[in-house]
Amino acid sequence: MLYFRPLGCGAEGVMSSVSIVYFTNTDVTGQLVESISNELKSLRVKVELHKIVGKEIIGGRFVNPDLFEKLLVADAIVFASPTYMGGVAAQFKAFADASSEYWSEQMWADKVAAGITCGSAPNGDQSGTLQYLSTLASQHGMIWLGLDSAFGFKDHGINRLGCQLGVVAQAVNGVADETDLKSAQYLGQRISALLDKLKLKTLS
Repeated sequence: MLYFRPLGCGAEGVMSSVSIVYFTNTDVTGQLVESISNELKSLRVKVELHKIVGKEIIGGRFVNPDLFEKLLVADAIVFASPTYMGGVAAQFKAFADASSEYWSEQMWADKVAAGITCGSAPNGDQSGTLQYLSTLASQHGMIWLGLDSAFGFKDHGINRLGCQLGVVAQAVNGVADETDLKSAQYLGQRISALLDKLKLKTLS
């Protein structure tokens, strides 16, 4: 279901761009990323996907200068990782630590940021992962965007686990729950709408 009317490419015909950096093992995170990616593309947003893989981690350090060059020109960055032991996966943390090279000059400042995570239990401390991701975004001076979904009230039929900091999913069989996929779609709609508003303010 579409909750926002897309403005598309904006008044100057400039397409918004969103980069999604993620790690996935069982592919539940991958399914959530696919859901938000497809939604963004349907709203005429350019999407760049990057799945973190083991060969990018050399001596414990994430190395991919081409990725960081792409992130510099993105309007928004979505961070996604499964929750392992109450936090992001080690593979994602390696990427996050490598991003510190862009921290001193605040080169990601004013970009929109959002987060997605999943776990095997309904309350598997997934919110701790989102708190870390929002802290990472704040370290870079980014604008964090969560869900305006009040559980049990104005929830838009999403956010079944009641976390508004970002998308929290739960799955035990490697298949993402349909409501969680819709939550990811909805987050994509919010990102697109906010980027449109920011572009219009820039042009005004």
